[in-house]
Amino acid sequence: MRLIVAIMLLAALTGCATAPRLPACPAGQQWLRTAQMFFGRNAGGKPAVSEAEFRKFADEELTPRFPDGLTILDGGGQWRGEENRLIREAAKVVLIVLPKSGDASAKIEAVRNAYKSRYKQESVMLVTQASCVSF
Repeated sequence: MRLIVAIMLLAALTGCATAPRLPACPAGQQWLRTAQMFFGRNAGGKPAVSEAEFRKFADEELTPRFPDGLTILDGGGQWRGEENRLIREAAKVVLIVLPKSGDASAKIEAVRNAYKSRYKQESVMLVTQASCVSF
C-alpha cells in the first residue's frame, strides 16, 4: 500500500516539475533564448576601457564564439559601492540571439571571464530570457 501511495505521489509531483508553456509567438517569429551582457568600462582603477580596446575584445572574444552576429550598444550603469557610495560608469551592452541548438552557456562564461580578467572587473552582468524572434 505504501508503495502505491509513493508511486502516486511521485507521479503527481512529476507533473509539477514540467517547464511552464510559453504562449505562441506572433506569426513569423519563434521562441529563442537571448542573452544580454553588461560590460563595465572602468578598468579596475586604470583608465577606462577605450572604444578601440572594446572593439579588439569583441573581435577576439565575442565574434569567434558568436559568428552569426550580435549587437553592441553604449550604456551606463550605477550601483552602491563600498562605503555606500554611488558609483557610475560607462558600459557596453551586448545582445545575442542564442543558437537554437546546443548550449551557449560555456561560450558566454568564457567571454565574461576573459573580460573580467583582461580589465580587472569584478563582474559582467548577464541576463538571459526567452524571446520571440524574427530574422
